[in-house]
Amino acid sequence: MKPGDLLLTLLANVAWSLNFLVGKAGVEHFPPLMFSTLRFTVLILLLWPWLRWLPGKMRPVLEISFLLGVFHFSMIFIGLDVSGDISSVAIAAQLYVPFSALLAVAWLGERLDRWRIGGITAAFAGVMIIGFDPTVIAHLDALAWIAGASLVMAIATILMRRLSSVSVFTLQAWIGAVAAPNLLLLSLLLEQGQVEALRTANWLDFAMPVYSAVGASLVGHGIVYYLLTRYPVSLITPLLLLAPVLAVLLGVMVWGDQPTWKLLLGGLMTLAGVAVITLRAPESSPGETGNPSILPADQLLDQRLEDQFHGKTHLAARDYNGIATRHE
Repeated sequence: MKPGDLLLTLLANVAWSLNFLVGKAGVEHFPPLMFSTLRFTVLILLLWPWLRWLPGKMRPVLEISFLLGVFHFSMIFIGLDVSGDISSVAIAAQLYVPFSALLAVAWLGERLDRWRIGGITAAFAGVMIIGFDPTVIAHLDALAWIAGASLVMAIATILMRRLSSVSVFTLQAWIGAVAAPNLLLLSLLLEQGQVEALRTANWLDFAMPVYSAVGASLVGHGIVYYLLTRYPVSLITPLLLLAPVLAVLLGVMVWGDQPTWKLLLGGLMTLAGVAVITLRAPESSPGETGNPSILPADQLLDQRLEDQFHGKTHLAARDYNGIATRHE
């Protein structure tokens, strides 16, 4: 990989790791469902040109949009809200990988070798050890929310295996269009203090949801899309494991996290397990570029973009440049 592309990989990891810090800071001011509403409002405003009706595909698109937009992200931000730190959240969020591997066995008939079974065991055992950290054990509800969010992402990942010929920005636009009004309704029904939070927010408070939409969803995944047009997914995905490590460092240096040996040991076990699951993915059949079942939903979109770029269609490249004649 070229040095410039390595720097872009680092930038993507930084963008995603900052999202944990930004999310935690954001829910300190806004109620978590309101924060999620603001995030997806920004996203749909930016991606409005790509929002279009997809005949014959709207049911899976809406299912994925509800799972990711309404459930996954709201659970992530609720988990951040009730958590005592950032580090445990960043590590526990990686459970989508073992969850995806297990669901691929049940729903797609994939098989697990002993290495991947060991990786799954290590990942779940690591999170269990994290659960005994004094800070985490005082906020076990946060760990439950994040684990639930990871399971939802894994389900969305499997559903996305059955979705084809939908551009990444069109799907992202539908996620925003579905999430924003539904999260607003949930916020009005379940939360309090939204008006006061909006009235007293300064520019930095509003910058948090804007960054979450732009920095994480558009910049982070835009970089990964660029890299996947040049390198195989099997090379890119392991490099993205740097994001939770950087999130832990940011939690310590900026938020004041004080990780104990239990969190560090559990985190090491979880990330090692995730790495094994990723690197020991089943061999792809001829013509495939990777194994999407172990990727998170947004990275699965990037995998599908790579497929589009390498032989199926150049629609993804035109969409990314933002100058396509047909607006997805």
